[in-house]
Amino acid sequence: MLAIVCPGQGSQSPGMLGPWLELDGAAARLDGFSRAAGLDLAAHGTTSDAETIRDTAVAQPLIVSTSLLAVHAVLDGLGGHTAAEIADVTAGHSVGEFAAAAVAGVLDDADAVGLVAQRATAMARAAAATPTGMSAVVGGDPAEVLAAIAAAGLTPANVNGGGQVVAAGDLDSLAALAANPPAKARVIPLQVAGAFHTEFMRPALDAFAPAAAAQAAHDPRTVLLSNADGRAYGDLPGATGPHGSGTEVLARLAQQIVAPVRWDLCQETLVGLGVTGLLELAPGGVLTGLARRTLPGVETVAVKSPADLDAARELVRRHTSSPASSAAESPSTQENAS
Repeated sequence: MLAIVCPGQGSQSPGMLGPWLELDGAAARLDGFSRAAGLDLAAHGTTSDAETIRDTAVAQPLIVSTSLLAVHAVLDGLGGHTAAEIADVTAGHSVGEFAAAAVAGVLDDADAVGLVAQRATAMARAAAATPTGMSAVVGGDPAEVLAAIAAAGLTPANVNGGGQVVAAGDLDSLAALAANPPAKARVIPLQVAGAFHTEFMRPALDAFAPAAAAQAAHDPRTVLLSNADGRAYGDLPGATGPHGSGTEVLARLAQQIVAPVRWDLCQETLVGLGVTGLLELAPGGVLTGLARRTLPGVETVAVKSPADLDAARELVRRHTSSPASSAAESPSTQENAS
């Protein structure tokens, strides 16, 4: 059983789109994403510096666009199937949920990028109103970590599993946590512009919710997990019918702006579903790292650049249980076709 997962904010890096734009069709696809977002994503993904792409209004559509370019590149070597046909389950971390919604067929690609650009603008404005931030707390006793976060007046905005919790709040409180970390834990500031997934983002939710409610959406075409609680939407294995509509998914995507990301619960659901292979889309690395610590026996591949595409396709062939996999091109078929 194959999971396709999509990374969140902080995974961006300067120049990360350069190698992808060398692939056939990628520049044209990105041009469409740029129009949807109202941004020059090609410039931001190739020449903009780290500070520029740290801006929430830029980072979020850039990350989602990179994930979608990557999944299309993977699919190009798999016989023309859609992502929903090869993924048994998909999930995204924070803003990665928008890419996952596109993988699941809830949103068209351009709609996902356009909608996340509206979310990003709203969150950037909310972040600018009050100086806030986020720091990863790695290691330590889980109960002691949560107690230390609360004692500092912060919120556990991401509970990621694998000994990682992300604290969010005002900058003075984050500095106090760093100065007095929990025992056997490290506090690492993250390259984000605000205290996302906390009440500091309430103005962003108020601004974004109408846009999410107005967006056309399809019901999931494969299982899609929610960050809120790890709940699965879509046609679940062994169920008598589909669970959750596209409209419900978009409502949860809006509420996620002020709700903690429970990636630990998403990973528990992946285990419960029987996932055996996990493919992380670009700009990947963090989620496969967490999976290696919390999903024993699950084979992982992070698509960081086009150099990882062959490994990604092999992972898909080995682990997808979709009927479409029987028609996916084998290595020999690809060689003959080329």
